[in-house]
Formats: sequence, C-alpha cells, structure tokens
Amino acid sequence: MGKKDKAKKGKGAEKTIAKTLKKQTNKLKKELAAKGEEDLEQVIKDLEEADRKKNSIVEDLLKDGPSRRANFSFNAHVDKDEIIMFGGEYFNGQKTYVYGDLVIYNLKKKTWLRIQSPGAAPPRCAHQAVLTAGEGGQLWIFGGEYASPSQSQFYHYKDLWVFYLKTKKWEKINATLGPSSRSGHRMVLCKKQLVVFGGYHDNGMDYKYYNDLHTFDLETRTWRKIEPAGTAPSPRSGCQMVALPDGRILITGGYSKNKVKKDVDKGIVHSDAFLLVPDKHDTNGTKWKWQSVKLGGTKPSPRTGMSVVANTIGNRAYFFGGVQDEEEDEENISGTFFNDLYCLDLEKLNFSRITLDGVKSKKEVTDAEGATSDAVQDVEQPETSVNTEQPIVVDDGVYTLTIGPSSSGNAENASAGATGAVAVQVTTPSPRMGSGLCVKHGVLYLYGGIVEDGDKQYTLNDMFALDLHKGVEWDELIHDEQAKCEWIDSDSESSGMEGDESSDEDDDDEESDEAMEES
Repeated sequence: MGKKDKAKKGKGAEKTIAKTLKKQTNKLKKELAAKGEEDLEQVIKDLEEADRKKNSIVEDLLKDGPSRRANFSFNAHVDKDEIIMFGGEYFNGQKTYVYGDLVIYNLKKKTWLRIQSPGAAPPRCAHQAVLTAGEGGQLWIFGGEYASPSQSQFYHYKDLWVFYLKTKKWEKINATLGPSSRSGHRMVLCKKQLVVFGGYHDNGMDYKYYNDLHTFDLETRTWRKIEPAGTAPSPRSGCQMVALPDGRILITGGYSKNKVKKDVDKGIVHSDAFLLVPDKHDTNGTKWKWQSVKLGGTKPSPRTGMSVVANTIGNRAYFFGGVQDEEEDEENISGTFFNDLYCLDLEKLNFSRITLDGVKSKKEVTDAEGATSDAVQDVEQPETSVNTEQPIVVDDGVYTLTIGPSSSGNAENASAGATGAVAVQVTTPSPRMGSGLCVKHGVLYLYGGIVEDGDKQYTLNDMFALDLHKGVEWDELIHDEQAKCEWIDSDSESSGMEGDESSDEDDDDEESDEAMEES
C-alpha cells in the first residue's frame, strides 16, 4: 500500500507542475498578445514556409556592407578568397532585429554579396557555424535563438542546416537524437565530425545551462551523444572552444548563472580550462575523456564575450576583446570592455599578448633607432619564457610575429617597438564583445560586435584586418561613423513595446546577461 500511495503522490506532483507550467505559458501568451506580439514558434513556422515558396536565388551587392550586428557567424572559405557571414542581432534601445541573411565578402574585390535562396534557415543569432571543404564548400549551422522585437520571447533552435556554397542551396538535416534546443553553445570541426558542447536555454520563466557533448558524423549524417570519462566542465555558455591539430579539443572560459534566491541570480565568469581527449584506440570516435588543464603564459583577465579563431597553419589561436563585469550589488552590473589581442600556442598551451609596433614615419624611426628606415623591422631576440615581462618574437616557419606581455594600459597606447623610445599611435578596433573573427591567408579579420556606454548598448558594423606576418597595426576596412547615433532611449520615445518604466533597470541587467550568454 505504501508504494502504491507513493506512486500516486508522485504522479500528482507531476500533474501539478504541468498544470502550473501551462498556466504560466497561457499567461505569457496573453501578455504578449496585449503587446501585439505573435507566438514565436508560429512566427518561425511562417518564416520557413515563406522561404519554401521562393523559387529563385536572388543576389544583391551591398554597397554599404552588411547591417550592424553581433553574435553572428563569420567563417573563412576553405578554398576561395571569401568570408561567409550568417545571422546575428541588433538592438537599438527599443527594438531587437534578428537576421537570417547570408552575406559573402570577397577579399580581392572588397565587395559584399547577399544571397537569398529558397528554403533558407530561419533568422537567428548566438548560433554556431563550421565551414567544411568538399563540393565547393559547405557551411554547417546548428542551434541559436530568435528574439521577439521587445525581447519578451526567446525561441531556441535545435535544427541543423547546411548551405552549399557552390550551388547556393540550403538543406535542412532531419537527423534525430541531436542536442536539445539551445544558444550560446560551441561547435568545432574535428576530423569528419561536428562536435557540440554546452550552451543555455531560456523559456522566459526559467533557464538552464548545459555541459553535454554531442557529435555529428558528416559521412553518416547521424548524431551521437558522447559521455566522456573524467570530470566534465561545469555547465556554461559562451566559452571558447578550439580544435587542436592532434585531435584534442580545448574548452576554456564561459558564463553561467546560479539562483541566489527568488528572482535573484548571480553570474559566474569561468576561467578554467579542459581538454577533450579522444581515445587513440577507438576507431568509432565515441570514446573521449575530460582532462583539466592549466593554460600558461600571459593570460587574458577573466571575461566573457571573447572572440576566438584557430589558425591551423601557424598552430595558434587568437582571442580578441570581451567584457569583464563587476556586480556592484544584486541589481547593478557595470562592465569593462576590452580590445586586446592574445595568441595561444596550441602546442605549448601558452598565452601571450600581442603588442603591435604601429606605422612609424622616417623621422620617428630616426629618433628611436638613430638610423633612417622606411619600415619597422622585427628585432630577433632569444625566445624567453612567456611569464617574463620581455616581448618575444615567434617564428613558426610561416609567420613571424612580435608578441609582448600583458600590460595595464589600453591597446591604443602600445609602445613603438622594443626600444619604447617613441610612442606611436596604433590603429586598433575599439573595445567590444560578440564580434566576428576569422583568419584567411595569414590575415586576421574582425567585424562588428557590441559595446556598452552606461545604460546604452551600441552595435557596430566596422571591419578591420591585421596582417599576422607584419604585426604592425590593424587596417580599418570599414569605418563606423554612426555607431553612437543608433540608440533610442526607451523613456524618450514611444514604440508600443516599452512596458512599465519602473522596470527599465531590470531590463538593462537582463539584456547584459543575455549578451554574455550568447557570445
């Protein structure tokens, strides 16, 4: 009798939870209807249906480049001199825009081409994309989210798509047993597998962070959930994930939230690092193990929203920007944004901060070195420990790059060469998080991102390039003159989506958390 009563009690509890959830969902739908917003799930279905009805491919040259955005994907083509951008988001203080455009940047022509194809993946941000070789290049996209204009709703995807760059056609992959819906996850290509880790899901009433691991076999087109041996990283989103040349995968950093008390959450910025190591004797790619690892050298300060890209030719990864948040109290968060650039040696797992020489005039070179020269030459030095405060020169056989230690000064105040005799103004992207970063032919490309100024959040559409061989300064390809003109104060304008003015501060904190989770 006892067991029977216990079973009945358990079922009753499940029914109560389900009933409560249904009430909350219905209440949310009524509130959204009052604001004039549709249910996002239906919006997504309508978007997909509209795309399926298209019967032609439309290509447009974008004279002014793509719109400002953050949390998009930015991948260098494997064979061609192109960069492929997909998705992203933009918030102007009142309204959120989520993009579903696929735009290709031609590195030689310096032109932007937007491609609209039938049956395309619906708009999203905070997704992941991997570009593979073969068949003219394939762009694989998994997950991400779609936000309503007022940010009252968030729809998280669990779909997998591939865009064939040669034929300009989309295909939705209908494989089962994949990861649950999420955004802020990470995905890398390891041999012939897509490897997906972490992320988060927020249904407007509750949230959850993940630390599960999934692989997608590109040959059999099947998902598999992997249960590695060892202690896994704690659940998180927005971490940095890099595939190493030897088949291991590095995961470091990230962000998560824990409930402190009712309606109060505490954000956690992770600074630990783990290696995901494949079993050498496993031919199926199913046996892995977690290993905690300490990254050496001059490491970035704990932060979120750093952009990362691996350069397999130089066996290095590059990390840019991010934000370090300080919680003044339970309600207020202030952030410090960065524009520093770090290099991670993928063999030694050592960090170094990159300091740029800047472009000197002949007079400056004469003053600094006592001799006239048309260019700044790298000074060969013995390779010292990256823990010292001396700059070093790294030569990997392909690129030579001057790397310096971390300093408290901003990147714009970098000194001129090893002598430091003459200060040189170095062109550097402004501080930001959630930007796009990729490498092609030894050049590092950076686009867009977000920066905050008090309670204002600016989304950028500038673009920079850094020649990793010369290591002199960033070349500004697109200048953003209107960045700080694109903000509408919710208390000064009426858009029909503002809600109660007394909740503005809470909304700002939620937007900051959302950005950290996504990036």
